Amino acid sequence: MIELITASERHQATVEDWLKSHYLFSFADHYDPSNMQFGPLRVFNDDYVAPKSGFPTHPHSDMEIVTIVLAGELTHKDNLGNETTVTPGQVQRMTAGTGLTHSESNESEDELHLLQLWFVPNTRELAPSYEMMHIDFLDAKNKLVPLVTGQKVLEDVAFLNSNSTVYYGNLGDGEVIDFRTFKIRKTLLYVLTGSLVVNSVEVDSNDQVRMDDQEIVNITATSDATFILVDVPSLEVNY
Repeated sequence: MIELITASERHQATVEDWLKSHYLFSFADHYDPSNMQFGPLRVFNDDYVAPKSGFPTHPHSDMEIVTIVLAGELTHKDNLGNETTVTPGQVQRMTAGTGLTHSESNESEDELHLLQLWFVPNTRELAPSYEMMHIDFLDAKNKLVPLVTGQKVLEDVAFLNSNSTVYYGNLGDGEVIDFRTFKIRKTLLYVLTGSLVVNSVEVDSNDQVRMDDQEIVNITATSDATFILVDVPSLEVNY
């Protein structure tokens, strides 16, 4: 199965004048029972945060939260004692587990662009933890760069308590990548910039393709393109 979901089908949410967000799944006050999650992937938000604004302190539990900064600076503070600034090329992972609170803000003078993905963890009530890694993925050319994973075959990436992997891809016009997967897994590809053909499906900026029952995901750039690829098990986990 290959499903194309166009950019216009995303849910757009605006909070006053400081947040513009696109939800790929049901989130917050947007509820669509037919679009709750994809394997263990529960949330995928594409957020733009205005300068000198952000999310006040709020709680989480039993969720793996991955934040990918594409532009600007994200200031993070949590009740574990972490105070960090996440910049482009860096990846942040939080294990909410038995519960934590944190705030996320843009203290700079420039707009912040980030992606946030939530995964249902393999195990409930894990000890809360925090990790930030500098992976330099934005400099990648014509390859997939793993950012965070729970699959032990990959190294030098942030750890995820889910049998899932998030990749960043950058392809020049006409370049091709074959991503090998298994029929028992699912793949979601979200185009950030440019355009692609994914297993014969044309995909433009901010479109997404959701796939299962595939062995190879053939990705061909029809213009210079950047994208996120999420590889997950087919089994949905719910707590």
